[in-house]
Amino acid sequence: MRWRGVHHIEINVRDYDSSIEFYDAMFGWLGYRSFWTLDIEYRSTYYMARFPAPHSYIGVQPAAGGETLRHTDQAVGINHIALWARSRREIDRFHDEFLVPNEVPVVYAPREYPEYSPGYYAVFFDDPISGIQWELARLPTIPSPTALWRTWRAVRPYQRAHPEWTHSAPRQAMRPLPGRAASS
Repeated sequence: MRWRGVHHIEINVRDYDSSIEFYDAMFGWLGYRSFWTLDIEYRSTYYMARFPAPHSYIGVQPAAGGETLRHTDQAVGINHIALWARSRREIDRFHDEFLVPNEVPVVYAPREYPEYSPGYYAVFFDDPISGIQWELARLPTIPSPTALWRTWRAVRPYQRAHPEWTHSAPRQAMRPLPGRAASS
């Protein structure tokens, strides 16, 4: 079983210098470190939450062309990128102290999303230069009984709308994937 998720993601941005200014401010506020800003093979800047411990990181490079993304287009590519928050309070403070004062387009203000998972709390916002959508999210390790109840109530209408489901929504959502072929 895997014990780590994504190794890294690299995004291409329209105006590299303005984007780096935005991402330096955003990732700096969130406590990330920039561990690479060099022009070797290509221009890039990387950000990591737990430097130097091995952890996923995000790279930013200049795009060769293209328009500002519009999340509502649902075009091929990344839908959004979600970052872990330490707490709901961090999400609220990030919204109030970083996003709003910097006029970053907030798509969905901080709130709970019981339909996603018990206690799931997030804010969604767009990169103001390239339009890439981001999310700062918190998922409790152990959800409260109240959060479990809210999720059960939020998912019930979906279950009613799908009489073909043979299991509860959470169990229905999990499906088996093919494993590695047995080696000879």
